[in-house]
Amino acid sequence: MIEIIPAIDIIDGKCVRLSQGDYDSKKVYNENPVEVAKEFEANGVRRLHVVDLDGAASHHIVNYRVLERIAIRTSLVIDFGGGVKSDEDLRIAFESGAQMVTGGSIAVKDPELFCHWLDVYGSEKIILGADVKEHKIAVNGWKDESACELFPFLENYMEKGIRKVICTDISCDGMLSGPSIDLYKEMLEKFPDLYLMASGGVSNVDDIIALNEAGVSGVIFGKALYEGHITLKDLRIFL
Repeated sequence: MIEIIPAIDIIDGKCVRLSQGDYDSKKVYNENPVEVAKEFEANGVRRLHVVDLDGAASHHIVNYRVLERIAIRTSLVIDFGGGVKSDEDLRIAFESGAQMVTGGSIAVKDPELFCHWLDVYGSEKIILGADVKEHKIAVNGWKDESACELFPFLENYMEKGIRKVICTDISCDGMLSGPSIDLYKEMLEKFPDLYLMASGGVSNVDDIIALNEAGVSGVIFGKALYEGHITLKDLRIFL
């Protein structure tokens, strides 16, 4: 069964969502992300995806205190991303309560450092973030497109030991237009051993069912929950 992973994206300590990574599209859903996390947990959710959007924009971890509060006040298994660019950022994330850390831009810009993290912490704790726009990897909070093609990028890191990947199709993210099922099928056909977490575009429970049927291991979504297109009660069939 597919793993349900609600997302909490943070700007200025608040729970927000963007559309297609555009910071100008910011919408605040809750002033207190801890309340949101506690409600998820109370409804049977066990996993959480926390993104420090301020961190992603400023190239270093910013909202680690929010992560710390969520970790202290819930028993959710948290993966954290956004602005983790140095050994110090990584240390702060783990010490603040993240069980896993996702590296995206750093895996493109400093592969040596990212591989060092993978060697030190292992593939259970280090997740590869593959944010994709037309099969190319995007970096810096999606503001820049890199020259990296998705499949060689994945192949390279799987050879180095990566097993967990969060793949976000930027064109879908925050748009409630449905996830990129064909892209994920293509990825799993090429890399059947991948623990693939799909992110972006989920608009209703049928989308999650379709991802489950496609063999996707986990699904990360936020806006559909916050806008009421999916209720926590709807998710019980997966929990």
